[in-house]
Amino acid sequence: MFLEAQAAELGAATNTLLAYGRDLKDFDAWLAQRSLEFDAVKRAHVEEYLVYCDAQGLARSTRARRLSAVKQLYRFAFEEGLRSDNPALQISGPGQEKRLPKVLSIEEVDHLLEAARDHGRNQADRARNACLMELLYATGMRVSELVGLPVMAARGDPRLLLILGKGGKERMVPLSPDARDALATWITIRDATEEAKLARKQQASRFLFPSRGKEGHLTRHRFYLLIKEIAMAGGVDPSKVTPHTLRHAFATHLLAGGADLRAIQTMLGHADVATTEIYTHVLEARLSQLVLDHHPLSDTATRKASGKISSDGQ
Repeated sequence: MFLEAQAAELGAATNTLLAYGRDLKDFDAWLAQRSLEFDAVKRAHVEEYLVYCDAQGLARSTRARRLSAVKQLYRFAFEEGLRSDNPALQISGPGQEKRLPKVLSIEEVDHLLEAARDHGRNQADRARNACLMELLYATGMRVSELVGLPVMAARGDPRLLLILGKGGKERMVPLSPDARDALATWITIRDATEEAKLARKQQASRFLFPSRGKEGHLTRHRFYLLIKEIAMAGGVDPSKVTPHTLRHAFATHLLAGGADLRAIQTMLGHADVATTEIYTHVLEARLSQLVLDHHPLSDTATRKASGKISSDGQ
């Protein structure tokens, strides 16, 4: 009932529902070991479960997410009249670790975009890969939003792309000239393939990036592997490159270029500007490192110049 309500009333994404389901199954298994049912849980039980999660060596972020799932479940039960209280209401979580996201340099992004144009078994693969990477960097889309784009949203050489984000919220994001060119090239090839399918009396896909899988479009997992291949081909460290680091690069490079934080929030689809503000810290960290590395009065720069340390800090 809880998961159905999240999907119907809040428009929760499939990945969010799967995450809630996994976390609550773990909590359910822990309760079963103690012969407890969901409706018999008290605050002390939830606290004991968090101690158990900590003892399992789970990351702070994982423990915080599991507590959030439990809290949401019991809030739902309270609102539906299934319980008269929320046993997890006043429990404080471990909090999230404040880690700055990895950010690619403009030069590294250029290498990725160039490699994408040449990566693939045939012309169609190369055009699709170029379109994927150009759109991702030009818009800062989440990977699920990118691979699930309907083709109708991209027709007519659009200057703005309509994106359906979390919770069913729509937003408009401008496209760069390079992204529009890559999109036009890919749509031409894609449409020819889909027309050939129709000629064989097969159903055409409604997605911009079709696939024969059950979802009907390129999967997040396949794109994750693909972007690693493109990174290797472009001479960029694959450990630094994920679909999400391109989203981070989009935001950080815009901010460095003088873009307004509120505009970046809108384009990223963040509900709260506080989420977007992390990119100001990323920019501050990069600027601080530039000063340390290159300012003539910096101890690091002086030692590098004298040859006492190498360029990699040794």
